[in-house]
Parts: sequence; C-alpha cells; structure tokens
Amino acid sequence: MLLALLSGFALSQAFRTITAILAQGLQQDFGISASSLGAFAGLFGLSFGVAQLLMGIGMDLYGLRRTVLAAFPLAALGAGVSAAAPSYGWLMLGQLLIGVGCSPAFLACTIFIARHFPADRFAFFSGLSMGVGGLGLLFTGTPLAWVVELGGWRSGFWLLCGLCVASWLLIFAMVHEPRLPQAPSTDKESWGKAFVRLAELLTLPHTWGMLVLGMSCYAAFLSLRGLWLGPLLMDRHSFSLVSSGHVAFGVSLISLFTPAMFGRLDPGTLRRRTWLGWLSLLMAALFVALALWHHPLANVLTLVAMALLSGYSLLQYADVRASYPNHMTGRALSLFTMSMFLGVALMQWFTGVVAAWATRQGWEAYTAVALTIALWLACASTAYRLLPASPLLKATAA
Repeated sequence: MLLALLSGFALSQAFRTITAILAQGLQQDFGISASSLGAFAGLFGLSFGVAQLLMGIGMDLYGLRRTVLAAFPLAALGAGVSAAAPSYGWLMLGQLLIGVGCSPAFLACTIFIARHFPADRFAFFSGLSMGVGGLGLLFTGTPLAWVVELGGWRSGFWLLCGLCVASWLLIFAMVHEPRLPQAPSTDKESWGKAFVRLAELLTLPHTWGMLVLGMSCYAAFLSLRGLWLGPLLMDRHSFSLVSSGHVAFGVSLISLFTPAMFGRLDPGTLRRRTWLGWLSLLMAALFVALALWHHPLANVLTLVAMALLSGYSLLQYADVRASYPNHMTGRALSLFTMSMFLGVALMQWFTGVVAAWATRQGWEAYTAVALTIALWLACASTAYRLLPASPLLKATAA
C-alpha cells in the first residue's frame, strides 16, 4: 500500500522539478521573464502548501485513500491544461491544479508511516519513502530532457498526465488502509473543530522554530534542482539541454539515497536539533561556493555535494514527529509539510525577482540567486537555534 501511495509522491516530485528542464522552451514560446518563470515554478509550491491544511483535515475525517483519490485527478487535469496551454495564464492555471492535486501525496505517506510503523523507526521508513519518491526527480533529468528535445515541452506534460492516471488507478486498486482504533470520545469531529485543533499548534512556542526551518531547507535544494539548475548550466557554461539533464539526473540519483542515509544516522532527541542547525549552515556555505566559483567542474561538484547533503531535511520530519504527543502528530506533520511547500513557493518566486533585478543591474543572475538562498538558510538556522525546543524532546533525553 505504501508503494502505491509513493507512486503519487514520485509524480509530485516530477511536477515540482519540471521547470528546470522546460524553462528554455517556456521562455521561447511565451516570452516570459525570469521573475515570471519563478512565479510559475513557485505556484506549484504555493497551491500545494495551502492545500495541505484541507488535505490534512480530510485525511483525519475521511481517511488517506478517499482524500488522495478525490484530489489526484486534479493533477492529471492540470497536466493536460498545461500541455495544451495557449498562453502563460493557462499555464499558471494548470500549475495551480497540479499543485492542489498533488498536495496529499507525501503527507499521505508520512501519516501512513506514523500510524502503522513504530515511532522509533519513523525516520528510517520516511527516509526510504523519500528515496523511492525521488524516482520522480530522476524522470525530470535525462529522460525528460530527451522527451522535450524530441517532442517539445508540451510532450513532457502529456506524458505526466498519463502517468497520473496510471498512479490513480494503482492507488484505487491497492490502497485499503487498516482501520484505526476509535478514540473513546463521543464527540464527532467536524471541519470547524479540525481547524481549531490545527491552530492550537501555533500557540506552542516550539512550533515556530520548526516552521521557520521547514520553510527553508527543502526549499533551498528544490529551488536549485527544480528551477535554476538547468538555466544555470546552460547560460553560465553553455551546456546543452540533454547535458544539463544528465547533471540533473545524477543529482537526483544521489538524492534518492541520502534521506535513508540520514534516517540511519539520526542522532535522536536534542542532538538532532544541533545537527539540523549546523547542516543548514553547511548547505548555505555550498550555495556561497556555487555563487562565487564559476568553473564548470567546480559547479557540478558543488551540485553533487548539495545532493549528498539534501537528505538531512528528513531529520526535520523526525524532529516534528518527536516534538508532539501522538494525538497531535497528524496535524503537526500536515502543518510542517504545508510550511515546506509554502517555503518552496516563496523562495522560487523571490529568487525569480532577484534574478530579474540582478539582470537589470548588469550582474549575473545566478550569483545573486545563490547568495540569496545562502543568506536565507543562514537566517533560518539562527532562528531555529534561538527559538525553544519542545518539552517532549527534553523529557525524552532525560
């Protein structure tokens, strides 16, 4: 059942990183600027993130299977709209539908693991799931570059549309979630109560540190891999589309295995927070290197190093899982996932604005983008370390 759910997550990974390969074709056909390209890429994360609230509550009220089956057809519809888009506005509509349709994809996997696997194995199984779901990143490397070179950028969306239909059928046939024990309370949950319960998380001081870092770590790597990697290699070093696809494929292949690696290395409780703070600063340093060192081999090696480090964001899920009591886990994971993709949307949009501004100033856009992401990560890491940790972590450590 988990593998069937992961097929939807893999496709959401493909959709959120497709811009890196399609960027050149979209700019040629629609004449869009770097800021518009950033807005296009960011709209997936925005719609995906906002919809997390509804999807998380829907999973509590109606179950994982019903929620995913109800939402995922929107991803197929959005891919079809994008493939046939006659203008930039229609392309944005397609991206909006795709984001909403994919929004329950990974949340369903994490909640399934939290409900049906031991708590002390959550990081490990989440890491494996992120690795399997990362197959979607591989698709948007060399394979998609070949498809786009042969049939144009629209063919990429048509192919993903067909794969969405296949994934929906697989989930319909395979996923039948085991019944959970009913709570002793006789009060029937409602949408209003569910929203109140979700809002309660924001009254807890330790929630804010996790949300700040949650909006930054995954967003940094995904903004690079999903938006700027292809344009950077093609514009800065004159790589071809397929050559850029090869690099994207290699980076994606590495990122398949790093979540499971960090899941095994998970230091637990309070030490995990220290790791997260320092690993975020290390990723920021790699972005500084990418900004200032313009040698082709150095840039490719820096991208590889980022891919090796990218799996540390898995530790954030383990941090969230350990920071709340069991009855709040689903809501906390939903809120955290929402923050991740709102962060992706905000970072992709903002770096698009930065790239357009840098170009007008006569500066290299990718240097400005990489330095912006580095500063963002450094600030988020500092805030996370200064904000309080959950009392549950301290109790567990004791």
